[in-house]
Amino acid sequence: MIFFLAVGVFAIIAYGDVRRRRIPNGLAVAIAILGLLRLGLAGDHPAALYSLLAAVLVFAVALAMFWCGWLGGGDAKLLPGSAMLVGAHDLPSFLLLMSICGAILAIAVLAADKLRRPLGLAIAAPVPAEAPSRPTVPYGVAIAVAAVTVLVMQNAFTR
Repeated sequence: MIFFLAVGVFAIIAYGDVRRRRIPNGLAVAIAILGLLRLGLAGDHPAALYSLLAAVLVFAVALAMFWCGWLGGGDAKLLPGSAMLVGAHDLPSFLLLMSICGAILAIAVLAADKLRRPLGLAIAAPVPAEAPSRPTVPYGVAIAVAAVTVLVMQNAFTR
């Protein structure tokens, strides 16, 4: 049940991030709660402790990246909950896959921005009134794709 709820919440997060470049706090909290529930229901206390410590470390790094302007605030809040959800054991796989998805997404956004300018088309997300001078990447999509992929792989190997 946690798996299906997480997939649904991640789908909403990805869609909203593409459309508005925002990840609501409630959705990031929902992922964190699902992660905590999953850790609690697993009954493996050492793994739960490692996952919580990993989530704290992920949050510290994400917060530093936010302060440097490299990551959005919603992304920084979504990452620790996602880390708890996938667990410490699969965190390296999650982070690697997230980085690859994020790189592909960034290239796509840059390409769309370059194509849009000469053609005068609105290929990328709708431009808000206070549009940034450079295109932004909806990194919540990369986080969601990586987390769902890792969760699918975990469920595929546990059956």
